[in-house]
Amino acid sequence: MTKTLLALLASTFLITSTTYAAEAKKDEPIKKEEKAPAKKEKACIDKVKDGKPVLGKDGKPEQICKEVKVHEKLDGHKVPHKK
Repeated sequence: MTKTLLALLASTFLITSTTYAAEAKKDEPIKKEEKAPAKKEKACIDKVKDGKPVLGKDGKPEQICKEVKVHEKLDGHKVPHKK
């Protein structure tokens, strides 16, 4: 009798584990094509103090520079004109 119960318990465990695994794969989102890394562009702005540009030792204006992501422009369709 114990062998029968053990076999029943083992088969129940195997059946439930395989159904949970199948459901887990079903719920995973489908991977889309991986996007290329975003393009980055260097943007510089002159430093300004009291409305005048701040000059460095060499006489050139000092700048604050940062790298900025360039976003892709999405193409859409035209909005119809109102009558």
